Amino acid sequence: MAVMTSSARRPLLNRRLAEFGTTIFAEMSALALSTGSINLGQGFPDTDGPEEVREAAVRALRDGRGNQYPPGPGVPELRAAIAAHQERRYGLTYDPGTEVLVTAGATEAIAATLLALVEPGDEVIALEPYYDSYAACIAMAGGTRVPVTLRPHEETGADGAVRRRFRLDLDELRDAVTDNTRLLLINTPHNPTGTVLTREELTAIAELAVERDLLVVTDEVYEHLVFGGSEHVPLATLPGMRGRTVSIGSAGKTFSFTGWKVGWVTASPDLVTAVRSAKQFLTYVSSGPFQYAVAEALALPDTYFDAFRADMLAKRDLLSAGLAEAGFGVFTPAGTYFVTTDIRPLGVSDGFAFCRALPERAGVVAIPNAVFYDHRDAGAPFVRFAFCKQTSVLEEAVSRLKTLATVA
Repeated sequence: MAVMTSSARRPLLNRRLAEFGTTIFAEMSALALSTGSINLGQGFPDTDGPEEVREAAVRALRDGRGNQYPPGPGVPELRAAIAAHQERRYGLTYDPGTEVLVTAGATEAIAATLLALVEPGDEVIALEPYYDSYAACIAMAGGTRVPVTLRPHEETGADGAVRRRFRLDLDELRDAVTDNTRLLLINTPHNPTGTVLTREELTAIAELAVERDLLVVTDEVYEHLVFGGSEHVPLATLPGMRGRTVSIGSAGKTFSFTGWKVGWVTASPDLVTAVRSAKQFLTYVSSGPFQYAVAEALALPDTYFDAFRADMLAKRDLLSAGLAEAGFGVFTPAGTYFVTTDIRPLGVSDGFAFCRALPERAGVVAIPNAVFYDHRDAGAPFVRFAFCKQTSVLEEAVSRLKTLATVA
């Protein structure tokens, strides 16, 4: 018989994390495995990235580079490559020695940043729906989560076609700021909606941050996946933002090596020092040999990034068209590799129930967007599909999903 201790008289999981159980990604990926379904839920590619980048990792291993603890801020080669990337792409200059920090993926970058900058009781405004780690990291820091919701919107183009997108209400954002607001957590290109905030929207966010003296954390991991006439505008490039913005990037989404977990932070020296103070007690260091490989990846010519984007654009269009033909309402994304859909045209409105039944109905796995909302009802009818898969896999998924149209 187990001995009852004082700790056993209360829940083992502390109250800050009590609302967070097993992630929906683990649940749906397990469901895909058990049913033999095509997994369009979790956002990871089903092919490796560039062969020369993989060989760079092998070469680093063989040469003994990174097999022991790398430097705490990251290997100098990668920090220099990150700084060069920011300058080449956006005209942002960072000192690799004091303004760049390598992390175990963007997830650790977000966690370390919020743990470093947020005091218990501070309010953190996040754009809802948001990646699930945001809520957990704010909770771990003791902050108060304040969602500002991106809302579905239909607009008619000059060609008469109706386009659906999720849009930020800037008035709602301004109204959400209080004297207790510490920082804004901005994600663009935005997961899961695929929205890319416009230069005008970002300018308004920057003006608000300066006016209210707020810090801003920007998750930009999909920076190289922006389609059509949209552009990625780093918030740090706007007036007054260079010294108050922590920008977060990642190699996993751009180079299709998500398992390597190489991310980074760029910011002013005082902000990087603060983030590093928290990061050193999380993983300390990580991904030694892979850091050298990512340094080489960031120096790839523009032709790689252009081809990568073109490939994902073709896959976006393939899946979006197939989903529309299957009866979904489709929000064609301006960025990322996710498509958000509305299931109400199929005669249902509960995304959780729909996604749990979809593997048996059609042999495909998706993610209910409601998991990304505080206001679960607002996200209930929306479901996310990933298109970062082989074309043949997407074609088979589309073929399976079309059976829903005949049933509905």
